[in-house]
Amino acid sequence: MAGLTIDLNLYADEATLIDALLSGDKHACACMVRQHGSQMYAVALRIMGDPDEAEDVVQDAFISACGKVASFEGRSKLSTWLYRITTNAALMRLRKRRDDTVSLDEPQIGEEGELLPRQLGDWEIDPGRQALSSELRQVMEEAVESLPPALRAAFVLRDIQGLSTQEAAEALDISETALKVRLHRARLALRERLAGYLTGHPQEMAP
Repeated sequence: MAGLTIDLNLYADEATLIDALLSGDKHACACMVRQHGSQMYAVALRIMGDPDEAEDVVQDAFISACGKVASFEGRSKLSTWLYRITTNAALMRLRKRRDDTVSLDEPQIGEEGELLPRQLGDWEIDPGRQALSSELRQVMEEAVESLPPALRAAFVLRDIQGLSTQEAAEALDISETALKVRLHRARLALRERLAGYLTGHPQEMAP
């Protein structure tokens, strides 16, 4: 085990790790899990809303990643590639668990093509950045879980994990324009969902 630890530490540099992965080094996959496992679990947990299922998603994702590492072309960061695999694994599991009943193709739209929420309320908050109380955080987590999976994934990657628009789009294998549309819809849906709570708890809106 001590020897394994030394081997893992050899791959602290991403380029070296990628070379080791592509060369078939069996220790490289363990190092990849060690370096990126917590990030992928955070995404899986936010998308799945269940710790056990999130663990299964991450396990499936890393098995898949190690099995098809030869397909990694190096055009994006390794973490972005792993985000894509993890997100796909989570969305596939969600599709098996339930149908997505909210159509992404038939939103309520306004004159500028934007999604129109039924109720916004008189409040201002950025769901991805506001410092949340424990109660509001729970409400927020439930609201995120209520999003359709495609919107949820976009919001988690961009606003919670902090990926750039380009990285999030690459992780979801969609265009940046499509990512922005999904993110916009997700934010509006969250604002609508949280409006009732926040208008009843004005102290939560204080900076």
